Amino acid sequence: MPNNECPACVELRIPCKPEYVGVARLAILGVASRMKFSYDEVEDVRLAVGEACTTSVEWAERNGKSGSSIILRSEIASDKLIVDIIDESGPRNEGAVSETEQEPENLGALLITLLVDEVSVVPKNGGTSVRMVKYAGQ
Repeated sequence: MPNNECPACVELRIPCKPEYVGVARLAILGVASRMKFSYDEVEDVRLAVGEACTTSVEWAERNGKSGSSIILRSEIASDKLIVDIIDESGPRNEGAVSETEQEPENLGALLITLLVDEVSVVPKNGGTSVRMVKYAGQ
């Protein structure tokens, strides 16, 4: 669903498989490097996108939805980059797995919150939408 108010949007759909997470990382690297971000900030965005996509892949495998896809959508503004990672990997029922299995995912979520300025995770259409915002020039 295109956003007509977004002056510069880039959208990519990839298979929800581990071998395509690198494609998402490279795509966002290209987008973020054209903004007023330092090298470290570009790397932060790239790592956050990689973690979000990896989590989507893990849930797709748990839910038997490895044939689904991930949409990476970025909205580029003069002062910020908004990145949405939208998957169709089924519900994320954290209570259904043991604490030991959850630990790496919790670390991934913590890492994302440390790398970007804002993050929100909401269930959406048989999957999850992760929105990350990184402000430029701060």
